[in-house]
Amino acid sequence: MQLDDLYRRVIMDHYKNPRNRGKFESDEAVTIDLNNPTCGDKISLQMQVEGGVVKNAKFLGEGCSISLSSASMMTDAVKGKTLEEALRMAEDFSSLMKGEHPEFEYEDIEALSGVNKFPARIKCATLAWNALRKGIEQTQKNGK
Repeated sequence: MQLDDLYRRVIMDHYKNPRNRGKFESDEAVTIDLNNPTCGDKISLQMQVEGGVVKNAKFLGEGCSISLSSASMMTDAVKGKTLEEALRMAEDFSSLMKGEHPEFEYEDIEALSGVNKFPARIKCATLAWNALRKGIEQTQKNGK
């Protein structure tokens, strides 16, 4: 099996079986809603943050396999991370979309490395990560 085929399978697995899809029942979560008007992708990201650590993250969304699988991977990867670690992961993901090769503890993210060959799809892949950044900014402003 070629690497591209393996990456495609990982992306499709996250798309068909998304991790952390849903929303929290309590109001104790930061909620960020973003959309990509270019293609119609939408995401609503929720994060529960305690003591500067992402305790849990969930998302709801509509969009392509790249957008939704990226959200699934991101929400899995940031659980248990400090806000600083999560922000660094978002920066590393941006580097990945520029063709660089940062290492990720959550290896499934590397399956999205080929997206950088398709500039129109980069916005799809980064939508959830942009929501993460905005959620971290909002949390830091509120002093959580």
